[in-house]
Amino acid sequence: MFKSRVPFSTIAAAFFAAAAPFVPVATEAGPVAGRYQISMAGFSIGVATFDGMISTQSYQATLNSQLTGLAGVLSSGRGVVRVSGSFQGERPISNGYALAANNSQISRTIQIGMGGGNVGVVNIDPPFEPRSDRVPVLEHHRRGVLDPVSALMMPVAGGGELIAPESCNRSLPVFDGVQRFTIQLSYKEMRLLNEARKGYVGYAVVCEARYLPVAGHRPLPSTTYMAENRNMRVWLVPVAGSQTLVPWKIEVQTQMGKLNIEAQSVSGLAQDATASIKR
Repeated sequence: MFKSRVPFSTIAAAFFAAAAPFVPVATEAGPVAGRYQISMAGFSIGVATFDGMISTQSYQATLNSQLTGLAGVLSSGRGVVRVSGSFQGERPISNGYALAANNSQISRTIQIGMGGGNVGVVNIDPPFEPRSDRVPVLEHHRRGVLDPVSALMMPVAGGGELIAPESCNRSLPVFDGVQRFTIQLSYKEMRLLNEARKGYVGYAVVCEARYLPVAGHRPLPSTTYMAENRNMRVWLVPVAGSQTLVPWKIEVQTQMGKLNIEAQSVSGLAQDATASIKR
């Protein structure tokens, strides 16, 4: 889990982001909860759950992940992420990010202290092994960034329609404690979801995603593979009482097969009243 920085920073970050539909709602702070299924190459490998408290001004949440089935037998992987922050205009402003993860070989914590979108302190225990070929992270790479979880909260400006092609057009500057990378989103298509039992009926806007390494990465074949990857998508759906979209599903083609992270139950999504018109 920890040997390759590209899978850790992109796949694991996507994993935690996909399990994070805790966004500003137009009511008082209240509890939210959800469950996501994780599969690789068609085989179920894990689950993620979350719970949190949300208001129009701030958020805090805890996410738990666990590998299951054969993957769990082989690595006993678990992870916990805690985040908090506030909302400013069209973007979340993280107060910090704390990840604790372990498998059968190692346990590691990553803590990022942030303020105003800028990274203050990073603590990684145990630290990753120094590599001479790692692209240096400079001070300007740590400014104006999002943590891996806050990056997948998708506020939409104004009072316009959320399920629209324009909602995909955004660039997400992410810092995960070691790497600074950008996730570039662009519109692909609309998909109709009839998932009342899971918590949503309506259209999802599907965005294509690109991974753009900036700093902290190594010039490895795995980095090149992800940077050239044209098979990454995120399905976004609206949250009730807000101008915010969150992931329903994330697809990432990896060197080990396709990684799928998909909602099994999510509370608090807005039903898309325009679905019959769009069809």
